[in-house]
Amino acid sequence: MKELVELIAKALVDNPNKVQVSQLDGEQSSIIELKVAPEDLGKVIGKQGRNAQAIRVILGAAGMKLKKRFSLELIEKG
Repeated sequence: MKELVELIAKALVDNPNKVQVSQLDGEQSSIIELKVAPEDLGKVIGKQGRNAQAIRVILGAAGMKLKKRFSLELIEKG
């Protein structure tokens, strides 16, 4: 899942080398943290949050198959 989010995020941003993805695993769920450059945060979120929501939908669908819940957190690098 981490690689999938990283691939999608790198396709959306202007600075793909500044994209960092980390995954915190639990028993039933995982949190995927996506860090991007401040100027790219808007591109990942998209208009009215559509890009971020689309990524969350993909994670939800893939999580159903793996019987695990995934949540996405966007983190702005300082």
